[in-house]
Amino acid sequence: MLQVRNLTRRFGDKTAVASVTFDIPSGQMTGFVGANGAGKTTTMRMIMGVLSTSAGEILLDGEPLTAEARSSFGYMPEERGLYPKQPILDQLVYLGQLHRMSGPAARKGAIELLERFGLGGRTKDKLESLSLGNQQRVQIAASLLHKPTVLILDEPFSGLDPVAVDSMVELLRERTSAGVPVLFSSHQLDLVDRLCDNMVVLQQGKVIASGTGDDLRAKAVNRHRLTISPDAGWVRDEPGVRVLDVAGPTAILQFDDDDARQRLLATALTRGSVEEFAPIRPSLSEIYREVTAV
Repeated sequence: MLQVRNLTRRFGDKTAVASVTFDIPSGQMTGFVGANGAGKTTTMRMIMGVLSTSAGEILLDGEPLTAEARSSFGYMPEERGLYPKQPILDQLVYLGQLHRMSGPAARKGAIELLERFGLGGRTKDKLESLSLGNQQRVQIAASLLHKPTVLILDEPFSGLDPVAVDSMVELLRERTSAGVPVLFSSHQLDLVDRLCDNMVVLQQGKVIASGTGDDLRAKAVNRHRLTISPDAGWVRDEPGVRVLDVAGPTAILQFDDDDARQRLLATALTRGSVEEFAPIRPSLSEIYREVTAV
C-alpha cells in the first residue's frame, strides 16, 4: 500500500497542495479527480520525487518511501516525455534498461506491449510520425514495460480511442490482480466509475472526499424513486419530503429522516399500486459533482 500523509507543496505564497492524505491500496485502482488546477499533477509529481514536498510524507507499506523503492514505480506524466525523433522500439528498450532490465528482456517486453496496442508493425517508426493517440499508447507502454511495483498515471486515457481504452484497462487489471497499487487521474468520470475501487476528490489543493465507491455512496445525499399508479403528484404535499422531480407516475424524493420515508411509503400504499420504491444508487460521477458543487 502507498500512503500519502499530510502532503503539502507551496510555491512562494501560494499553497498548491494542502495537507493531502489518502491511501492507494495494493491490488486496487484509485481514481484521482478534480478540476484543472486542483493539485492532482503536483501531488503525483511529489509522489514520484519530481517535486520536493513542503511538508508531509509518503509511505510504502508503512515505511518512508525511498529513492530505491521509487525507482521501481511506473510513472506516466500528463505531458509526454518521450523522444519524438527516435524510433519507438529503440527508446522503449533504452527506458527499460534505465529500469535495470537487460536489453533482450526490454526488447521482448516492448514488442509485446506494442503488439497489444496495435503498434507491432511500427516499431521502427519515429514517435513524431504517429498520431497523438498512438503516441499516448507508446507512453503507456513505457510506464508498464518494467513491470512496476506501483503505477502513477496522469491522464492515461486522454486521446485514446475506445479500442485502446479497452487494451489499457486490460493491462491495468493485470497489474492490480498482481497486487500493484494504481493511482490515475482522469477527467473522464465515466471511466473512473467503471474502473476504480476507490476515488479521491481534490479541490483547491485539498481532499474533499475519498473512499471506496460504497463508502462515498453511503455518504451521498439519500434519494429514492417512487413509481405509483396512476399519478405521483400528491407527494408534493407530504411533510418531511423534498420533491426533486415528478413526472407522471414517477417521483424522485429526498427525505428529512427515516420516519418521513416510512410515512410516505404507507401513504403511497393507500393511494394506488406501488410499482417501485427504492433508493437511487448514485454514480461516482454524480457524487463528484455533488461534493464539488459550490
